[in-house]
Amino acid sequence: MESIKDKVAIVGMGCSSFGERWDASAWDLVVEATYEAFEDAGVGPKDIQAAWSGTLGFAGGQSLAYPLKLDYIPIVRVENLCGTGLETIRGATYALIAKAYDLVLCVGFEKTKDRGVGGLGSGEPMGGIHPVFGIQATPPGRYALAATKYFAMYGAEKKHLAMISVKSHHNGARNPKAHLRREITVEQAVNAPIIAWPLGLYDCCGVTDGAAAAILCRTEDAPKFRKDFITVKALGNSAGPGCGKMMTDYDWVHWEETYRATQQVYQQAGVKNPRKEIDIVECHDCFSIAELMCYEAMGFCERGKAKYDIEAGTFALDGEVAFNAGGGLKSFGHPVGASGVREVYEIYKQIQGKAQEPSRQLKNVELGIAHNQGGHPGTFMASMGIFGVPGR
Repeated sequence: MESIKDKVAIVGMGCSSFGERWDASAWDLVVEATYEAFEDAGVGPKDIQAAWSGTLGFAGGQSLAYPLKLDYIPIVRVENLCGTGLETIRGATYALIAKAYDLVLCVGFEKTKDRGVGGLGSGEPMGGIHPVFGIQATPPGRYALAATKYFAMYGAEKKHLAMISVKSHHNGARNPKAHLRREITVEQAVNAPIIAWPLGLYDCCGVTDGAAAAILCRTEDAPKFRKDFITVKALGNSAGPGCGKMMTDYDWVHWEETYRATQQVYQQAGVKNPRKEIDIVECHDCFSIAELMCYEAMGFCERGKAKYDIEAGTFALDGEVAFNAGGGLKSFGHPVGASGVREVYEIYKQIQGKAQEPSRQLKNVELGIAHNQGGHPGTFMASMGIFGVPGR
């Protein structure tokens, strides 16, 4: 299989403010994010030759064609659970490598707040994973099962999950586009109202509106648009059968889909020691236990040993590897289709040295991972990408 490393560049990105955007429609959010990307790349709608729209809530290419006036170009609507945003970038990358187009647009977005139902709604794809395997499943309930099993196997406690949430809020409080821009304490997180034990209110990401956009081209064309572009190093996807809860040997704490997607991108990018080679990880922390599991599934610490790195601050802004420097899904927010592109936006800005708040700007960032997983423990898919400076 031929490597895709450094063949495609990201030359412009944009991100709306995330939150309870009662002031904006889904189309408004798309315009807000995309026009920031247009300005960043120095291009306009008429320069775009094809686009990928990532959303659970809108059908068809009209979701971009109408608000952006894209003049009858090819537009594909992508949906792959919580990996939707990263899947827009994956599709666009391969189209550029095939030389079908020269300049393309990816937009992930979701309007989840003011639509009359709680959560993601039972009528959407997230509620219809499988008629048997997914029955009576709720995201907090399934992740709570993973947390209790992890506690029993490895001796972690609620305080360790609380420390992850405190870190996420610390980072998000310094991010002007984040939804929940306030710091919390370990005591607040431990004693918060329970959603599904042991997961409390501060262990769970909220329901958020938002959009993020990226403009891509082949790397040889990137200097026409900017000097500080980043390149795609690797892209991976792993879909499991979704029958974990039906299997007597399923242990709830080994997430094969994220592990397999990780191995795909490490092989493509030539990563041997992620803890030494990766500078930033934007991972899918829909619940605090999910970030803990990512530390282990992605090879940043041994299985069962995450609590020691949490206590040591290994994954804080000033630690060895910054996890969720932007605030993560927990603090920045999780409009499903937008999250993957938003994670890449954070990596892009950190590499350029343009994190909006100096107190959260990392030093010497060259390589970052964006990661999403969709579904619940036992019914997962995972999408992942590595992005960085050219030649790294």
